[in-house]
Amino acid sequence: MDPVRRVVVIGYPAAELVDIACVTSALVMANWLHGSAVYDVTVATPGGRPIECGSGLTLQAQATLERLNGPLDTVLVSGGIGHVDAAADHRLVAHVRRLAQESRRVASVCTGAGVLAAAGLLDGRRAATHWFQADDLAATYPAVCFDSEPIYVRDGNVVTSAGVTSALDLTLAFIEEDVDADLARGVARHMVTYLQRPGNQAQMSMFTSAPTASGDVVQRVVDKITADPGADLTTASLADEAGVSEHHLTRLFLHDVGVTPGRFVRRARTESAAHLLVTTGLTMDRIAGRCGFGSAESLRQAFVSRYGVSPSHFRRTQAMRPDGPSDVDALAVEVTG
Repeated sequence: MDPVRRVVVIGYPAAELVDIACVTSALVMANWLHGSAVYDVTVATPGGRPIECGSGLTLQAQATLERLNGPLDTVLVSGGIGHVDAAADHRLVAHVRRLAQESRRVASVCTGAGVLAAAGLLDGRRAATHWFQADDLAATYPAVCFDSEPIYVRDGNVVTSAGVTSALDLTLAFIEEDVDADLARGVARHMVTYLQRPGNQAQMSMFTSAPTASGDVVQRVVDKITADPGADLTTASLADEAGVSEHHLTRLFLHDVGVTPGRFVRRARTESAAHLLVTTGLTMDRIAGRCGFGSAESLRQAFVSRYGVSPSHFRRTQAMRPDGPSDVDALAVEVTG
């Protein structure tokens, strides 16, 4: 029988409760589905004191950070609005550094990466964190390469994740790595979430984070692109509809969105394809056609470039139902979508 893996989740005043609960709930669910203890999960805080989380709710600790000793399988630091004070707490940081040396794997969620950075555990490494805090953390810890894009980043035995619910993606990845993919899928289904987003999937989708445009022209074009990614969306056609030159439209996009119209269209089409892959049973050819790709191979190339995995792999690991939607479901989506 494999030994039980000791996992310590470190919280502190004004930590984010969701950061902690995503990890602890998924690991406890893994134990239940496995039928025996795979993980021994402990929440530790400075002094073992209860902490008032950023949400205002109080969380009881199970262990005193200062009294914990290894060996540990994983030590994970939560993020939260209290991360700056936590990173400035030299005693807390020292104990994080000590436990990291006694752990097989070190991890953080969200701005917990700032605490790892303060402990010197991220020097020379690439690290994920919440997109909103990435620039501030990068300025504070110049020895760390903070990346605001991925869901999570693995650099050696250190794994850092993006904001809040990405803690669940990170934990599902751990379960698959530690046990197997079937257990990770079972946990995901019971928690009613995607089976697992690829670690390098972008944190922010353009469909939920529309760019802030300085004028109506870019906003109208963005709305057109996201409303129908399969339409004729060449820069020439978009510029003609917007009543401006191609050069001027490109200049406006670079200023407001940070990419050219062509790159924005490609990203919109790829994200639209990702949605269809996990919510319908449409074939690759039909998805490629609906999303404006000339062929399934063009879709595959764009998908690998964007997400680092093939569309078929994405569908296999992200499917919302174990058996996938039926052909009738797919037809209904195509007719009514």
